[in-house]
Amino acid sequence: MTVRKDMTNGHGICHGGFIFTLADSTFAFACNTYDQRTVAQQCAVTFLQPVREGETLTAHAVERTRAGRGGIYDVTVRDSANTVVAEFRGHSRTISGRLLTADDHQHNDK
Repeated sequence: MTVRKDMTNGHGICHGGFIFTLADSTFAFACNTYDQRTVAQQCAVTFLQPVREGETLTAHAVERTRAGRGGIYDVTVRDSANTVVAEFRGHSRTISGRLLTADDHQHNDK
């Protein structure tokens, strides 16, 4: 995610909500990889470094544990210099339903 001017706050740094959204979206991709609909039960973020306009951020998720209907995932957000700018922890909860349809499964089997 590249930080644009309209993503900065009154201090001239990236608004934490945008960093949270990047981390939360990465968390969502990670916890929905099992073809089970999964949502966030709880999330927290710690901002470690300010991020300036023009900076490009990347996020990487790691599944820490998954048991029953719950999981815990850590997401690290880094800038282009590979500096950690934020750490996010998300607790997931599976809900009813699948992400892929029967047609999707059939297509993936080919």
